[in-house]
Amino acid sequence: MNLFPSPVPIKTVALATVDDMRERIRRKSKLKGRQADSVSLDEVRQLIGMPPPQGHRRDLLIEHLHQLNDAWRCLHDRHLVALAREMKLPMAEVYEVATFYHHFDVVKGDAQAPGLTVRVCDGLACELAGAQDLLARLPALLGTADIRVMAAPCIGRCEQAPAAVVHQCPVPFATPEKVVSVVNSAVMHESRASGATNFVAADFAEKSIPVPADGATPNYTSYEAYRAGGGYRLAAALAHGARDSGAVLKTMEDSGLRGLGGAGFSAGRKWRIVRGQPSPRLMAVNIDEGEPGTFKDRTYLERDPHRFLEGLLIAAQVVGIDACYIYLRDEYHGCRDVLESELARLRADPPCPLPLIELRRGAGAYICGEESAMIESIEGKRGEPRMRPPYIAEVGLFGRPTLEHNFETLYWVRDIVEKGPSWFSSFGRNGRKGLRSFSVSGRVRNPGDKLAPAGITVQELIDEYCGGMLEGHTLYAYLPGGASGGILPASLSHVPLDFDTLQPHGCFIGSAAVIVLGQHDKARDAALNVMRFFEHESCGQCTPCRVGTAKAVRLMQAPAWDAQTLEDLAQVMGDASICGLGQAAPNPIRCIQKYFAAEVAEPRWTGPLPPPGEPVVTEHAPNGEAP
Repeated sequence: MNLFPSPVPIKTVALATVDDMRERIRRKSKLKGRQADSVSLDEVRQLIGMPPPQGHRRDLLIEHLHQLNDAWRCLHDRHLVALAREMKLPMAEVYEVATFYHHFDVVKGDAQAPGLTVRVCDGLACELAGAQDLLARLPALLGTADIRVMAAPCIGRCEQAPAAVVHQCPVPFATPEKVVSVVNSAVMHESRASGATNFVAADFAEKSIPVPADGATPNYTSYEAYRAGGGYRLAAALAHGARDSGAVLKTMEDSGLRGLGGAGFSAGRKWRIVRGQPSPRLMAVNIDEGEPGTFKDRTYLERDPHRFLEGLLIAAQVVGIDACYIYLRDEYHGCRDVLESELARLRADPPCPLPLIELRRGAGAYICGEESAMIESIEGKRGEPRMRPPYIAEVGLFGRPTLEHNFETLYWVRDIVEKGPSWFSSFGRNGRKGLRSFSVSGRVRNPGDKLAPAGITVQELIDEYCGGMLEGHTLYAYLPGGASGGILPASLSHVPLDFDTLQPHGCFIGSAAVIVLGQHDKARDAALNVMRFFEHESCGQCTPCRVGTAKAVRLMQAPAWDAQTLEDLAQVMGDASICGLGQAAPNPIRCIQKYFAAEVAEPRWTGPLPPPGEPVVTEHAPNGEAP
């Protein structure tokens, strides 16, 4: 018996020829997706340079996007592909960052961006001054498809309303004729100011900061002039051990200086918290003042950049900071030019050892004024706020403990330490202490930056610092803290303007941006303007803010408001939004319903009944007056 029968022959079937297998290998080895062409790669390399041995830094993505956008006045998709290859990043990541920011114009294929863009600010102060008329008239006057006219959110020139920007050249007190003249002159960049003055902000305590009548860029204090006036002596004394950092920290705590970007957290306490964290520690400076109505940081920066830089160095030495990152909003082209040149002078002749200082350029995103969104942007990402905890004092920029400060907070450090804590706290009214830089705009004779005592009322501010109301206007309402700070009626013009004084009235001071409305204005129109701003500037990360602001705009356009639905919406936005944008967006809604209900009430009949068969014409009560 054969226990091992012969195997049945199996027929061999060829699955592929040798050539087929080679073709399959060739197809699999080919990279997927769109590949960078050699011309685009060369053009990108000419702008950002060849990669260093360790490769291009991931956090410089936005800076490289700016280089491309400046050179080509847009971002061609072929350049984005080449940039992704050069930086070894996924194309999707580069694209999502580029499309997040308003100032990046991504075009596809052979499409071309307009040769020139004219932006007209439609923020509240500019709208009061006639921005909509500018937007309506300019396209016909400029008369070419190669010039694009578009509305832009607040550009930080509210005291020069209406304001426009021709490419990177601001046009203060803009008229159609003035904008056309700038376009025809081919002046595309802000004129360089002269460093031939010695501006000392403390000399203007309880005064208005002087401004050129025509809105021209003011002269500023150069590095040499600042050093001649005693500048950087304090920073050098700290660095060389002649001043005790602990004593400086105590001075800051005793002064009562609070963060002047809006949050109002004690500056000295913040220094102590970050100082207690493990090193390396970093600093992130916020000069992205995008809050409509705010221009105080620009006012000081374009006049005296080194007082801010010395404050930065003092804070860095006291806290033990290894590297500082300054985040400047893209709308401030002239300030960036000055800051870059003066930083170069400081580095060339340092009064003491300097930490690493990098200047980063925003790209048109209000949300990046929120501290964690700013940090995301500095890291080269979309400016989306982080969930907290952890707080950035513990886990911040690049995962390190981070001291975050607003520009103006650092600006006052030298004066406070040199003059003593009692100097700053000696100012104040109505039981409040300190100085506040009020950015005042709207229906006043003399808008501008007012260095007034904390606790001053809006009526005192208008009468003593602004020359009163514009002719033909009386005070009707005011926004005490920019777009997110709420709206109050003239009957509350006696409320002290400071941290913690406005909350009982449903408002807050924020960045101290005061926008004044007259009796010919409507508070509901102001509320709608700022809600449209919030809708435009929402980062879209969380649904309550992204959807809530859009729905609020639609509901607020109705002649009579659906009060209950708006309040439900406000409740959800305030409770569930990730950051302050969505949390504060309901403030204007609630203020209108509380103080100006007649403006949004059901229309009422105010005259005799018409003959039978004719319609009844109704009207709203004027400007918040009781029916």
